[in-house]
Amino acid sequence: YQRRVHGDQNDKTIKDLVFLLFDTSLLTSGFQLEDPTAYAERIHRMIKLGLSLDEEDEAPAPAPVAAPSASSAGSSMEQVD
Repeated sequence: YQRRVHGDQNDKTIKDLVFLLFDTSLLTSGFQLEDPTAYAERIHRMIKLGLSLDEEDEAPAPAPVAAPSASSAGSSMEQVD
């Protein structure tokens, strides 16, 4: 990372890492963050980077889950009045 810092002073990944380290140290010391939304966004960007996802990639919509019917014969749950 040292080469990246010296090579590009405006590297967003390096800035995110530095701010994450600082904000995390604030949290572990008992302080509150001024902008917790920005902290969460940085974490999300770092996770995307770690998973090699592009910023333009959208998460696929979750498949709808059918609710189990109340009359399913294989149910192992008790009926409660």
